[in-house]
Amino acid sequence: MTAHALEAWIRPLVPRTEGEHLRLLCPTAFHRDRVRERFLGQISRCACEEAGRDLRVEVEIASAADAVAVQPRTGDAARARRDAVSAPTEIAKRAAAPPAQAAFAYTFDNFVVGACNALAREASLAVAHGRQRPLSLLFLTAAAGLGKTHLARAIVGEARRQGCERVLYASAEGFTNDFMTSIRSRRMDHFKRRYRQGCDLFVLEDVQFLRAKKATQLELFHTITHLLDVGARVVLTADRLPRDIDPLELRLRSQMAAGLVAELEPPDAIVRREILRAKAAAGGVHLPGECLDLLVESLRGSVRDLEGVLIQLVASASLLKRRIDVDLTREALRKLGPAAPRAARLEPAAVVAVVAAFFRARPETLASRSRRRDVLVPRQLAMYLCRRYTDAPLGAIGRLLGRDHPAVGNAIKVVERRMLEHAPLRYQVEALCARLDALEKSGAQ
Repeated sequence: MTAHALEAWIRPLVPRTEGEHLRLLCPTAFHRDRVRERFLGQISRCACEEAGRDLRVEVEIASAADAVAVQPRTGDAARARRDAVSAPTEIAKRAAAPPAQAAFAYTFDNFVVGACNALAREASLAVAHGRQRPLSLLFLTAAAGLGKTHLARAIVGEARRQGCERVLYASAEGFTNDFMTSIRSRRMDHFKRRYRQGCDLFVLEDVQFLRAKKATQLELFHTITHLLDVGARVVLTADRLPRDIDPLELRLRSQMAAGLVAELEPPDAIVRREILRAKAAAGGVHLPGECLDLLVESLRGSVRDLEGVLIQLVASASLLKRRIDVDLTREALRKLGPAAPRAARLEPAAVVAVVAAFFRARPETLASRSRRRDVLVPRQLAMYLCRRYTDAPLGAIGRLLGRDHPAVGNAIKVVERRMLEHAPLRYQVEALCARLDALEKSGAQ
């Protein structure tokens, strides 16, 4: 199957199992019909082979209960098979969507995980499931556009799916307005019933906006204290660490810092690549590999920055009736700000040497014909990292490691897929990237 077909038709499917019955949930009737017509036989064969037994596979439209897990695609899914020219609609709609619609799409499934946000994501999921009782207070901190709102709303949705009905989500501004209105109308009893007695999970966003509101800070302190005392869970988000929210009531700051503080950092190259790929696929957009590489190398900002450039690129392709190519990608980058300076590129032999040293092997061992796992995996990683950190074509990388051009391409795809499925491999890649980044930096000085 082509990568584009996989992204457009297969990745959106959400599996549900019931005994020997496998249900695949689709976002639309058109999507369901196309999967039944073209891919169901192949999916059934693969599923039975993986399970080692017969499975009944059915393709259905997601029900209202399941819909939150399914990523909507463009209204006319046939556009996913055409040029990228014709598919800006979903991305543009999402950018302009009202908050309620945006929140619908915030799930743990579509949150791209990397070393920059892994702790925050795992802690958020644990709070949503209520599976670690000591983790009753979670403080998520990040600069704007790095995913803290995504996680906060994913916590709300996941907790409700787990059967927690008394969930309260509010912004610091909304909490303040409710508090002040209750004081003016002399209905503090109503306010306390809502925020203290009426919820088992309280999610409050952007607490840094409370720093000049002493009365609201005091009320929040007592609200959090009460909730924790009765066993409820509390999630707070802010754009800075508790100690840096100044002026803030000392006891409230201490209370916030007493929970688990999880910081989300700017996405690294691996996460940027997967974010761009996922967002493009969600809009039915085929993003050529060279364009994806250029975006990953040029952008160093937030998730919001990535989405902004992608919207600019796709909209430009649609309006100008052009295919997405490198020239159009450069134009989109130029319009939305200068690209980050490019580090000095490494030589493939230097990358192979770093990978070999990491695995305590010799470079010539990676170029051998051995298929042992302790040689095969480092060799595949060396090919993948040579592609990222050098300007060498795939043929040259293959010759260095005793393989041909197609073998290098396959190895790169294998590593990209397994990084999403296996955390240990992802951490190895992160460690290797850190060494190669340092090597690039030293070469540029």
